[in-house]
Amino acid sequence: MRLGVLDVGSNTVHLLVVDAHPGACPVPAHSFKVELRLAELLDADGAIGPEGVDRLIAVIQEALQAAEDKGVEDVLPFATSAVREAGNADAVLARVRAETGVELQVLTGEEEARLTFLAARRWFGWSAGKLLVLDIGGGSLEIAYGIDEEPDAAVSLPLGAGRLTAGWLPGDPPGPDAIRALRRHARAQIARTVGEFTRFGTPDHVVATSKTFKQLARLAGAARSADGPYVQRELKRESLEAWVPRLAGMTAAQRAELPGVSEGRAAQLLAGAIVAEGAMDLFGVETLEVCPWALREGVILRRLDHMRAD
Repeated sequence: MRLGVLDVGSNTVHLLVVDAHPGACPVPAHSFKVELRLAELLDADGAIGPEGVDRLIAVIQEALQAAEDKGVEDVLPFATSAVREAGNADAVLARVRAETGVELQVLTGEEEARLTFLAARRWFGWSAGKLLVLDIGGGSLEIAYGIDEEPDAAVSLPLGAGRLTAGWLPGDPPGPDAIRALRRHARAQIARTVGEFTRFGTPDHVVATSKTFKQLARLAGAARSADGPYVQRELKRESLEAWVPRLAGMTAAQRAELPGVSEGRAAQLLAGAIVAEGAMDLFGVETLEVCPWALREGVILRRLDHMRAD
């Protein structure tokens, strides 16, 4: 069957269309996405303003039309941290339901981490052993660890690249004091969780998902996305440590000219790099591998599992 997963994220509203059936690998058929950056549209009270809600509804309607055009039989709609943590989340969800007919499932941070872990486990398989999975989104950082398809530990921290850029890095480029303050904040948040994971032992394989990690790996010399999903892409901590001060000295426009960096994500790449560097350092990770599957694929895989069980 042809499934669509509609991901209302902190950065992007993304419809991924796949051809799939239980027991088979989902095959991407179409992608529709709009960079809405909801994490940056929150007002002083933490609510999504009327203009942001209007834009969200318009984009969801476009995505639904794209799904219909591509013959999608069923759409799996969900929302992550920007909607989850908005002060007016209930009102936003009600408007979306009333004006589009879409019932957005709001995932908890732990659910995000668990579904992303499932996707990484299926991609790398059992031979990867104990997995540590890191995912930096627009609103949050997810960390999960385990040897099975369900992780032994999974947490979500408010350390998304969009959120931190809006709240901690004024200026273009931001000043050294702001960068240092963000670095302290991010590392303190991550350090609180390290003990939850290290008690399970050293991971056999460390994996990262998300656009942030893909862009950082590309800067460090990894293959282009055009080379396909099956090319191994790694990010070494020493390479990342060399790039952080370089990114700090650049404007968003200058970062957008770097290989693999999109204009829409350039402003928040520094914040993402600071979080990535902190996570790799505090977890003692020298090298990680970028996984092409992430949360959207995890949602699809879970749905297929349920279909097979039924």
